[in-house]
Amino acid sequence: MGTLIDTKRKPEWLKITLRVTSRYKEIRELVKGLSLHTVCQEARCPNIFECWGEYGTATFMILGDTCTRKCAFCAVKTGLPSTVDPFEPLHVAEAVKIMKLKHVVITSVDRDDLPDGGALHFAKVVEMVHSRSPFTSVEILTPDFRGVDDALDIVLAAKPEVFSHNLEMVPRLYPTMRLGSSYDRSIKLLENAAIRKGRGEYKGTVKTGIMVGIGERPAEVFDLIDDIVDVGVEILTIGQYLQPTPLHAPVDRWVPLEEFEEYRRYAMGKGIVYCEAGPLVRSSYHAHEHVGRDIR
Repeated sequence: MGTLIDTKRKPEWLKITLRVTSRYKEIRELVKGLSLHTVCQEARCPNIFECWGEYGTATFMILGDTCTRKCAFCAVKTGLPSTVDPFEPLHVAEAVKIMKLKHVVITSVDRDDLPDGGALHFAKVVEMVHSRSPFTSVEILTPDFRGVDDALDIVLAAKPEVFSHNLEMVPRLYPTMRLGSSYDRSIKLLENAAIRKGRGEYKGTVKTGIMVGIGERPAEVFDLIDDIVDVGVEILTIGQYLQPTPLHAPVDRWVPLEEFEEYRRYAMGKGIVYCEAGPLVRSSYHAHEHVGRDIR
């Protein structure tokens, strides 16, 4: 497993066919017209044409387009964020309704400048989407909220169908790749969400996602899977890291398909209810298929 290969040439399994459909154009214009941000665009997701064009799904990025942290792998710009838009919950809900989405993912930049890390704004978006589009299930992909005590309770009280927080990578890489973040803090957030579900305080699903090919060793990925099983995570996504620009961390290796399958089988064998693993998998990829599964 994990044989190093030339990272300057992408393997065949990473090549995609661009299909710019009328549906994709409609969603792009709608997002632009409502002054919304999507992680699909900001993170340069390779699946944007498939998700917007074929599935009609999208991941909205709230709380602006400027992050207070500077991760070595992320394409989202860093700096001093603008004031939170009080009309954003309504605009997101309008977009979801117009698009007739069955499932929507709501994520955000890190907002360490806000006392609650943006938790209350997350809750307002979820509640507004549920109100305007009651048949749409909502998945929230949150930051760690800097470990603020009440933040998790605030977002779970809005009753998102899926609570997701990405670990992104194995713990050894955090000091160089995720400045300002903490593996222990992130795993604790996931554990606390699962605890609340176990007590019946939250009825949804707990999910996380990671990247590989960014410098980890396979043994570390298996250890991470053990960690998330131990804290009660139910859904896991694993995808290939892609360098967004020459200024970001380089790709360490192209992870072969059989290694992704090994991770998937290991996760499912350990008790993960559903694991999506593959080169182009991202945390919100096929997210609509994760809702309604036989989650414990």
